[in-house]
Amino acid sequence: MTTSNKVKELFTAKRIAIPLIIGLGVASYMLWTSTNWEEFDKVEWGIKSFMWMFVGFLMMVIRDLAYMYRIRVLTDNQISWRNSFDVIMLWEFSSAVTPGIVGGTGVALYILNKEGLSAGKSTAMVMLTALFDQLFYIVTVPIVILIIGTEYLFPIELQKEIFGIVFSVKGIFVIGYCVTLLFSLVFIFGIFIKPQGLKRILLFLFKLKFLRKWEPKMAQVGNDIITTSKEFRSKSFLFWVKSSLATFFAWTARFWLVNFLILAFVDVGDHFIIYGRQLVMWLVMVIFPTPGGTGVAEFAFTGFLAEYIPFGLVGVLAVLWRLASYYPYLFIGIFIIPKWLKKVYS
Repeated sequence: MTTSNKVKELFTAKRIAIPLIIGLGVASYMLWTSTNWEEFDKVEWGIKSFMWMFVGFLMMVIRDLAYMYRIRVLTDNQISWRNSFDVIMLWEFSSAVTPGIVGGTGVALYILNKEGLSAGKSTAMVMLTALFDQLFYIVTVPIVILIIGTEYLFPIELQKEIFGIVFSVKGIFVIGYCVTLLFSLVFIFGIFIKPQGLKRILLFLFKLKFLRKWEPKMAQVGNDIITTSKEFRSKSFLFWVKSSLATFFAWTARFWLVNFLILAFVDVGDHFIIYGRQLVMWLVMVIFPTPGGTGVAEFAFTGFLAEYIPFGLVGVLAVLWRLASYYPYLFIGIFIIPKWLKKVYS
């Protein structure tokens, strides 16, 4: 099946309906079981509450603007502000209807190519975007741990014992962080140090009998890394500063949304703990197979953050968080897709 057909499969009513149905089901369950409406009635609605909610929603605007700016920097302003909006919304839409571990990378390549970028430049941009995102995470986690330590970072109540084996959030997080660090180091080595050498290593490893069926794909990955290296090794220092700052603002705004939504309901002083727990929560969400983490995200929210939210309000806040950070991309995508497909195919 061609990339074009795969992409068109994402833009179907069925693909959109699945996360909506799961999400509505989980939201209804959360509002029914995790919400005390008498407690909700006690919330004092005023300028302060609406101000923090507005600031929270503003975080999502900042996040998208930062992503749009980063695309323009990475493409040397080849994509206009208007088209970068379409690219980001479609990219987020594809991430919302695919499992987190899959993401919207393949769709992003297709979208960028249809926006006028060459196949090589599209591939290079997507790979570097993924590297920036991983580096933000790798650098931010140790900083947060230095500030708050690990004592309050991992919810003990989420620890489970299955068949005598203890599965803890901390264990999953450490494994996930190490894997992310390893992939980032491999990409850095390939893009900035020895692209040809990395391709040779990949081809050597995937000639092993039990890995041989993935050899052609790894050959393509090696070619993509060489293309990315040629595209970006000669960029100026200012280019890297702009891209890094855009990544920082995008991800920071994504996580601080939750802090501001909680402030709309209750005063809280443990902001860095809430921020740190979101870093852990995000890594756990990525490994689950539901589209965009639908269903898993809401339960993860209650598991990680319930102790910092008044009893009976955690369900409302979990649903409000998803309404701000997930569902807008589904609905915006629905409106943009027909016009965008018409534009690129005409």
